[in-house]
Formats: sequence, C-alpha cells, structure tokens
Amino acid sequence: MKLDAVVIGAGVIGLACARALALKGREVVILERSDGIGQQTSARNSEVIHAGLYYPTASNKARFCVEGRRLLYAYLEERKIDHRKCGKLIIASGADEEARLNALAAQAEANGVEGIRTLTGAEARALEPALPETISAALHSTETGILDSHAYYLSLLGDIEAAGGSIAFQTRVVSGHVTERNVHLTLDGQQAIGVEAATVINAAGLQAIGVAKAIEGAHVAEIPEARFAKGHYFSVSGRTPFRQLIYPLPNEAGLGTHLTIDLAGRGRLGPDVDWVAETVDDPNDYSVPEALAEQFYQAAQRFWPDLRIDQLAPDYAGIRPKLVGPGEAPGDFMIRDEGGGRLINLSGIESPGLTSALAIGEHVAGLAA
Repeated sequence: MKLDAVVIGAGVIGLACARALALKGREVVILERSDGIGQQTSARNSEVIHAGLYYPTASNKARFCVEGRRLLYAYLEERKIDHRKCGKLIIASGADEEARLNALAAQAEANGVEGIRTLTGAEARALEPALPETISAALHSTETGILDSHAYYLSLLGDIEAAGGSIAFQTRVVSGHVTERNVHLTLDGQQAIGVEAATVINAAGLQAIGVAKAIEGAHVAEIPEARFAKGHYFSVSGRTPFRQLIYPLPNEAGLGTHLTIDLAGRGRLGPDVDWVAETVDDPNDYSVPEALAEQFYQAAQRFWPDLRIDQLAPDYAGIRPKLVGPGEAPGDFMIRDEGGGRLINLSGIESPGLTSALAIGEHVAGLAA
C-alpha cells in the first residue's frame, strides 16, 4: 500500500502533527495501536495549559510551550471548547526558596512569558486566603489555565477528517526501514500489511523509542534509551478553597505535587514521581496505591493546612516518557528529522506536551515539507 504521510500515534502530539500536515494538503493516515484517540499519556495528565516559565531559554520545551499556549487559547476560543484561564501561584517559604522563586521569575522573563509577577506572602494570601502564614512569597502566572482535553482531541480529529485524513485503530508498527525515497513499514492489525510512505511521523509517545528502533536506518545508532516516570493523582472531596492552581517550586523530575482544579471545580493533587524500572520497555501499570495518601497529604500541608487526609481518594495515574533518569537534569523534547522529511522521530514528549502540541505540529509539518 502506497501512502503519502503516515503518523504513528493518536495522542495529542500525533493528532496535532496529522492536522498540520492535512491542512497543508498532505494525504494523512494515522496509525494507532489502541481502539481510540488519546488513550495513554494524553488521557492521564493534569489538563493544565502551561505558561512556559520553567524551561531553559531556547530549549524545545520553552519555544513550543510559549508558542503552543498562544495557539491553543486561540484554538479553544474559536472552537468554543471549554477552558478557563484560571492562573496559578508557585509558592515559596523562606529566603532559600524565595531566591529560587526569583530565578524562576527571571527564567519566565527570558522565555517571553506574559502575565508573570512576584508577590509577597501577604499579597498571595490576598488572592488566596486559604494559604498559610508560612508562605513568604509567590509567583503569579495569569496565563496558566485548564481545559477539556478530550473535547480538544476530538476537535483535532474532526479537523483531520474534514481535510481528508483518516485513522486506523488497532494497528501496530512491527518493523520498517528507511530508503532513499521513502519509508517502508510492516503493520500488524486485523491483518498484516506492508506500507510505503513518503513521510512517516513517529509520535508514538510511550512507545516512540521502541518504534524508532524497529525502523531500520542510520538513525538507530543515535536513539536514546527510554526512561519512564509514573505519576499518581488523588482526588479531593469537598469544597476546594482555592480559585487558582497551587504549585510548589519544581524539582529535578517534574513540577512537584501540586493542586489543580478541574472545570467543575473539583480539586486534585498530583502527580508525584515514581521511576519505572529500567528493564520495563512498555509500562502499563496505572494503579494508584491507597497507601500513598499520607505522602500526598504531607505535600499538600505546605499550602493547604486545613486539608484532612480523609478527603483524599486514589484517582488515576499517568506515565511520562523521559530521556533522562533519576538524579539527572530535566530532559528536552527530542524532534529529529532523520533525512529530508522522510522519517521524523519525536521522543521524550512529556509535560508541557499538551500545551505545546499545536506548535510542535506546525514545526513537524514544516520539516516534512
């Protein structure tokens, strides 16, 4: 079967790439190994629209998050998809944390992030009276928001289909190889089939490294090892006394266990960071141990002292694809054109991937041209 453009993976990144290609007139087919869109990482995150303040200047995360956030808000407004620019506070206690907070504010300015201001503890409590007296300063991000991610994914799929694209569910890439003209793929679905495509976009998320290794070519020698970090979430019963999202300062593996609020006003704590064993190449354990409630309760006590542990209940878990391991500096998105737009591999697309998706899609479509 000869095809023009094939996108592997129907998470938000694959959908955004397929949409950008289809809108540029490419004939696009998405291959998805599950039976629906957005079934893995895209379905198991905080549904937060990030402003882009954390990431090193000129990194892919900084570039695509800031650009993607602007594109995303415009898209959600145009399509009338439920969202809210609720803002967030990143909190600090004491001189050491305040110094880190100031460095974060400088990073946000360097990244061109709008709507950032540093608050005293009193100013933070004026915005969020439930914060304790121990909070001595905060960084206020007015551009942070939340969205109905599943409505967003359906809208992207609608754009793709309206532009003539299609999707094949329960279809897995088994092997392949890159030639001077195209990419050959062997697929395992309801029946085995061979595909020859002018362009292949590997946006397979948790399986992206495995897919890249399965497609023979010069790129295989430079493929990094995949690492995975599981994040658990706990729901919070009862009224949440905050109007905005509340975050601690980030750590080496993520943004810290934080409080998010969904569009219905329900509170949720998470995610933590639970590294998956290096021997696991396809993680699928999404259980949430009830015993973790104490850990989440202690983390939340810093900013929500009136929270009771009996308000916490296991909710869901997600797994982040990473290119670094424990103790290493945070990794960046990896987007590699493996030869004239024939094969483009995307790996390590974790947070802020949801926010960045439209910008990544435009970038990948440009590489594929």
